[in-house]
Amino acid sequence: MTVTPSRTPRADGDADGDVDVDVTVVSSARPTARHGKRPGKASGGSPEPPSASGGFLARAALVTAALSVAGSLLGLVRDQALARLFGAGRDTDAFLVAWTVPEFAATLLIEDGLAFALIPAFSMALARRAQGAGGDPVRALVAGTLPRLSLAFVAVGVLVAALAPQVVGALAPGLPDPALAVDCTRLTATCVLSFGLAGYCSAALRAHRRFVAPAAIYVAYNTGIVAGMFVLGERWGVRSAAVGVAVGGCLMVAVQLPSLWQQLRKRGEQAAGVAEEPRPLGGAVVATVLLFALCRQSQVLVERFLASQLPSGAISHLNYAQKVAQMPMILSLMVCTVTFPVVARALAEGDTERARDRVRRDLALAACVVLLGTAVVVACAPQMIELFFQRGAFTARDSSATAGVMRVYALGLLGQTLVGVLARSYFSTGRASWYPAGAMAVGIVVTSWLGALCVTPWGVYGIAAANAAGITVTALVLLAGTASGPAGTASRRGAHRVPRSVPLHVPSVLRDLSRPVGAALVATPAGAFAGGRFVDPAAGLAAGTLTAAAVFVLLGWALGAQGIASALRSVRSATRRLPHVRSR
Repeated sequence: MTVTPSRTPRADGDADGDVDVDVTVVSSARPTARHGKRPGKASGGSPEPPSASGGFLARAALVTAALSVAGSLLGLVRDQALARLFGAGRDTDAFLVAWTVPEFAATLLIEDGLAFALIPAFSMALARRAQGAGGDPVRALVAGTLPRLSLAFVAVGVLVAALAPQVVGALAPGLPDPALAVDCTRLTATCVLSFGLAGYCSAALRAHRRFVAPAAIYVAYNTGIVAGMFVLGERWGVRSAAVGVAVGGCLMVAVQLPSLWQQLRKRGEQAAGVAEEPRPLGGAVVATVLLFALCRQSQVLVERFLASQLPSGAISHLNYAQKVAQMPMILSLMVCTVTFPVVARALAEGDTERARDRVRRDLALAACVVLLGTAVVVACAPQMIELFFQRGAFTARDSSATAGVMRVYALGLLGQTLVGVLARSYFSTGRASWYPAGAMAVGIVVTSWLGALCVTPWGVYGIAAANAAGITVTALVLLAGTASGPAGTASRRGAHRVPRSVPLHVPSVLRDLSRPVGAALVATPAGAFAGGRFVDPAAGLAAGTLTAAAVFVLLGWALGAQGIASALRSVRSATRRLPHVRSR
């Protein structure tokens, strides 16, 4: 049964047309030990509105996914423009070394690091607001954190620009043209500030159940890069892409500011009473999430360090392969982007059982999405790369090398997705947890050791294989850390305390994952066979994709994969109200 959101859209609507729901659950309301249900009244006597419904989450996930797909497609256009204008050689290798800065900044400040620290903090502030705390805890949190974080972003950006020669020398000591990479690094260093502000806005808006503006940031970002290359490419060469990174970072902030300002002003006008002192964002919490994100992104450093010693173009082949192969992983994590504030809010209110159920469903759905994408990527890699990139300076030899690397790299996509989902289960508690960083460090050691061992005999293929092995080990270590014993036991005990992570029953999770894995193992050769029967890459890609998808869905349904049934229910729930939305 679909539960309607606790608040319907107002007649006047919102300026940005965003998906909005206000979930005000008093934190003193807890699930009973026997049934796990919350009472209908909070301790203060006010009615307790229901939490975000499955229909709302499905619609929010679809909106987020649609805008993320648009951003990914523009990212593909960006990579196509880079390949067409500058090929896969010395210049693109130099720019991609400099692109390490925005890649790190995106992971640390937008996608993983800052979001893992800020969304639980904003969720706690929203819970305190619902309890009737004096003043507005949300605005107090912004006032207490944003100025300090902004100064830190500026300082780090200036430091990166000043140390650009040393940064390039450490990242790629074998680079043939370090001067070009230094110039690009100094231009991309501006993204430390812009990405930091964009990540802060995204975390605040998502905690408020506002998803449209945060999901649109990569549309704005890639638009800036593409425009920079085409406007300045002839005059400045590959430096134009670095200029585009700087412009795109500013656009990421600009698309979110109106929505965030509206939320803070609207909520601030409703606040009453004497404002309380803001609860500071714990330094240990920030340190643990940033260290985890830094370790995770260090895989890129290992890859580029090893690839810089190979012939020119190796870094570019790895980059193009990753950008295409990661699309299924990005799509698979869209549902977690929407549900992470829900999990954090549930733990802030003491409802561990609801958080555990949400994480298990997220794991099942994300695994199905990424394994379907993995089957398609492995089956149709040559057709994808030829269709997307083989033009201009990007030759057939480059296509062959990139497709081979992409197939190997795709073997780690399930591990990438599991790490993304499971990390949220640790950091949604709002507590400092060093375990995820330790798990990621183990994976980095595996990646580095295997990469150094395999790069000489197998080149870029050995680097991609080491990446897949390292991230898979990390996922298994993270999953082991969530062990809760018999299903349901930990959730009842955890209803009265905040656990280290959302507790999961590991054997049940592994059993759930085995079903879509089996479906993917059959769908991959079926898709490769269908796609290989066509000479035209577009026809081969279409045939391979449709065949792999059909086999995966049918076999997964027959095996009882929970994520497939959940996805179909979510689509029905999200589309059930479309006629009503159009009529409004």
